[in-house]
Amino acid sequence: MCGRFVVARVGSELVGALRVDLESDDLPAPSYNVAPTSLVAIVLDSTKTEPPTRRLETARWGLVPAWAKDPSIGSRAFNARSEELEDKPMFRTSLEKRRAVVPTSGYYEWKQVDGAKIPHYIHPADGSPLFMAGLYEWWKNPALADDDPVRWMLSFTILTRDSIGPLGSNHDRMPLFLDPDHADAWLDPTTDNVRDVLDAAIDAAPAVAETLDVYAVSRAVGNVRNNSTELIEPVPR
Repeated sequence: MCGRFVVARVGSELVGALRVDLESDDLPAPSYNVAPTSLVAIVLDSTKTEPPTRRLETARWGLVPAWAKDPSIGSRAFNARSEELEDKPMFRTSLEKRRAVVPTSGYYEWKQVDGAKIPHYIHPADGSPLFMAGLYEWWKNPALADDDPVRWMLSFTILTRDSIGPLGSNHDRMPLFLDPDHADAWLDPTTDNVRDVLDAAIDAAPAVAETLDVYAVSRAVGNVRNNSTELIEPVPR
């Protein structure tokens, strides 16, 4: 959890509420079946400018820390428990310095129904973007030359917290949702009160969760090769 999500729109249409300054020119196409190791767009604040520049960048899902020997570790780090970040060396530095927002249209969760696991689509009922808190890292591939344009890889993880309300019947964990105001505070790289910002986001997430719609969808979403709008259409229970 959260192991699959949807990005039905890209660019400013998806992140208008976050006031992005710069958009990468190689943003991935919309996807209805994003899985770990996929490339998607994330929002981050760059500290290389003053004031920081808010950017929409392409990143690989599954956090690869700077000290990793290869990117394979990222396939196991696509989620991070928000209450354990400060205790995990893999996430501690990212929490302090490299926080991101992952803009989505919604995500999938598998629910036990009459002895079978049925995928459900969880998303804002009004079609607005669903923002998830994340952390990002830059990893340098030691096998490539210094001037190779793909030597640096941007990766990210999605934070989770205990589920509340109806979402608890789908899974005991849910993404750490952010409303636009908390997203601004979460992205701010100059804050000295990271713990306060994290706690505020955890406390506010249930209000976002209560606005979400949930319905069963086709089992076809279980195959990552399937990727079409049909995946988010409701099916009879």
